[in-house]
Amino acid sequence: MHDLSGLTALLVVADKRSFTAAAAELRVTPSAVSQSVRALEERVGVRLLQRTTRSVGLTEAGTRFVAQLRPAMAGVEAAFEALDEVRGRPAGTLRLNVPRVASRWVLEPILAPFLAAHPEIRLDITTDDGFADIVAQGYDAGVRIGEMLDKDVVAVRLTEDMRPAVVGSPGYFATHPKPRHPRELLAHECINYRRITSGAVYRWEFTDKGREISLAVEGRLVTNEYDVMMRGALDGVGLAYLLEPSVTEALAEKRLVRVLTAYCPPFPGLFLYYPSRTQVPPKLRALVDFLRARRRGPGR
Repeated sequence: MHDLSGLTALLVVADKRSFTAAAAELRVTPSAVSQSVRALEERVGVRLLQRTTRSVGLTEAGTRFVAQLRPAMAGVEAAFEALDEVRGRPAGTLRLNVPRVASRWVLEPILAPFLAAHPEIRLDITTDDGFADIVAQGYDAGVRIGEMLDKDVVAVRLTEDMRPAVVGSPGYFATHPKPRHPRELLAHECINYRRITSGAVYRWEFTDKGREISLAVEGRLVTNEYDVMMRGALDGVGLAYLLEPSVTEALAEKRLVRVLTAYCPPFPGLFLYYPSRTQVPPKLRALVDFLRARRRGPGR
């Protein structure tokens, strides 16, 4: 058996594409990571990484090796974590991939109480509005909208169903008529969202008498930041297509005005998801139980 530290270092470098970033993840020096991987290459007699002055990438042999190594190392990690269950306490690093909105609504409020309840768990949270392959990228679980999930994952509901909301400021509507049908948005200044992963601009989605409508709206502001869309709507830059929970307070305070409500049906809310084919490690089970208990609330 080879030294597991070298194998672990290789996997992290493969993910981060950087010795410096891998060193930060592993809490060692970049030199230590480089030496560990180089020692592994010498033992196996094959170059696994292609190094340049600006980047690090896998060789063809390294790509094949990592593809087989990753699930094997996941199994080794699960075996060690099973010992924590025997000892009766969840422990280790819990890696989560979540969209920024979900991080704000679901995770941030529970960080302190969850970590206080489980002092041997370390949370490593990546905010990512793309749809990550949590298995390939080494995450224990992810958070996404229910309709985006595959059928072969375990999904734990975190919120009730949600609805989109088309909103604008009172100042905007002082100079623009309120749209009465989604197609009238084509004559309005709209704030667009650009998907981080694909770079495509999101098409606004509606339903009219059971028929789905997908619109490519126009406007002078395009962003991949949810907060920028909200700020633009509040400041009268244009109309924004946001999630209902994020605008509830601004609507109540009359800083935003909602339109086209009848054309915005509910859709599945946010879910925590993880692969169904793997045994749930104690650290993930602890989070699932904590989130379920919090959602039920006291006495429920």
